[in-house]
Amino acid sequence: MTQEEKTDIEERIVDVLKTVFDPEIPVNVWDLGMIYKIEVNEDKTVDIDMTLTAPNCPAADYIVSDVKTKVESVEDIEAANINLVFEPVWDYSMMSEEARVELGFD
Repeated sequence: MTQEEKTDIEERIVDVLKTVFDPEIPVNVWDLGMIYKIEVNEDKTVDIDMTLTAPNCPAADYIVSDVKTKVESVEDIEAANINLVFEPVWDYSMMSEEARVELGFD
């Protein structure tokens, strides 16, 4: 797989991540800054490091499951490995400008 192909797949993954929402926040996980790493592997698997806005998030299972399901729906992806991490700790500075505006932080 060429770097160009990997980049194309990563862009499609970001597009589907923008359709995953925390049920309590009207902003997607990508713009919230909850995705720390996307790594497309030669075997057509993808490793994603992500976090939550709070470690005790009641929707954690739902959000992680939705990320996995949607990433695995991307053409050329065989499986997604979702790693839930809490370092660095998520904070408001990780949000995109659009997310900050949407949530009234700017």
